[in-house]
Amino acid sequence: MTARILVADDDPKHAQLIRLYLEREGHQVLTVGDGRAALDQARARRPDLIVLDVMMPLVDGLDVCRILRAESNVAILLVTARSSENDMLLGLDIGADDYLAKPVSPRELTARVRALLRRAGAGDAATSVLRVGPIEVDAGRFEVRVEGQPVSLTAKEFGILELLAREPGRVFTRGEIIDKTFGFEQEVSGRTVDAHVVNLRRKIEKNPAEPRYVQTVYGRGYRLADR
Repeated sequence: MTARILVADDDPKHAQLIRLYLEREGHQVLTVGDGRAALDQARARRPDLIVLDVMMPLVDGLDVCRILRAESNVAILLVTARSSENDMLLGLDIGADDYLAKPVSPRELTARVRALLRRAGAGDAATSVLRVGPIEVDAGRFEVRVEGQPVSLTAKEFGILELLAREPGRVFTRGEIIDKTFGFEQEVSGRTVDAHVVNLRRKIEKNPAEPRYVQTVYGRGYRLADR
């Protein structure tokens, strides 16, 4: 699938390497070198996906991610030299869809981009709308409505909700969610899944502390209430 991708990285050589590999995949790629330009171009060009370096001048990549996530559901892949689990969870908590540590393997980068675009539905034909109680999940349009009101989700949050909605009432383990939602081989922990679920609940539950829809089955995993 062809997509519009924005690469924001203050290292010109690194940005051009990423651009080269993504263009070989058939994507349209624009590169910028600072966080302010990333914000401007994301708003002007409306890309399908952003590859976002964390350490950038003018506006930090984490701030760029936080600002853009409040404005849209564009898929965001953070790239950074910070590789601890806490750094990764911070990135996910502010709305990133995935996190890749430097040095970046071009093959892994392109695989993750493909997976994120699949989850975001870029270029996909419309599919049936899943309805579970007051929740509607339109995979073709990448839209979610709760009690008729639209809800903006990240690609990973959407993927988890779509998975649960396809078999309401069924308990999915964290391992199953990783296998079916992340779409490629990587080191993903149960805490990563939990972080996405917390963010999902904040957006679709009236009281996230006492979730009505996305329920925890202790010792097993998660399910979507079927009534």
